[in-house]
Amino acid sequence: MALTHRSYGSPNNERLEFLGDAVLSLVIAETLYARFPREDEGALSRLRANLVNGEVLARRARDLELGDELLLGPGEMKSGGFRRDSILAGALEALIGAAYLESGLEAARTLVQTVLNEEIEGVSPDQAAKDPKTRLQEYLQARRLPLPEYRVLSVEGQDHAQLFRIECRVTGLHAALSGEGNSRRRAEQDAAGKALSLLQEQS
Repeated sequence: MALTHRSYGSPNNERLEFLGDAVLSLVIAETLYARFPREDEGALSRLRANLVNGEVLARRARDLELGDELLLGPGEMKSGGFRRDSILAGALEALIGAAYLESGLEAARTLVQTVLNEEIEGVSPDQAAKDPKTRLQEYLQARRLPLPEYRVLSVEGQDHAQLFRIECRVTGLHAALSGEGNSRRRAEQDAAGKALSLLQEQS
């Protein structure tokens, strides 16, 4: 069931995905809490966001070749759903949920720590620094300026290797800044970082 997408029919993995997401969050939160006793809630939350996100989970799902095992409906099969980040990440979360139901929290914890071992070992408080979008937003709010506006300029490439181009418009800058990335989030971060740098240079 964990590998059955809703496009295939019912029962499917949506409920297991919901459960697995909660178990994954708990295990990662517990791991970070124990590993970084001096970090505050905000830093731990940002560290967790670096570990528990669709890009990381989809990458690990590809390592496990989950796409080859998914049960998908004809439409999703034809459109390459087995390569789509959201479907792969959801399947991995569903597997974590299934491990929890069948064998308990300890088994789910072992699964999470094994699959995400590289990311867990590589995480550090340095990564808890606020991302460019957050810093840009705080910069503008501190000066009582409108929040930035983001617009997708283009999306190129196949589902598994897309390139996003995003435009960021900010009050105080005459021209919009553009950013690129392999996800909309990363492209927005790139554009926000450029906008913030330019604003700071002008101030």
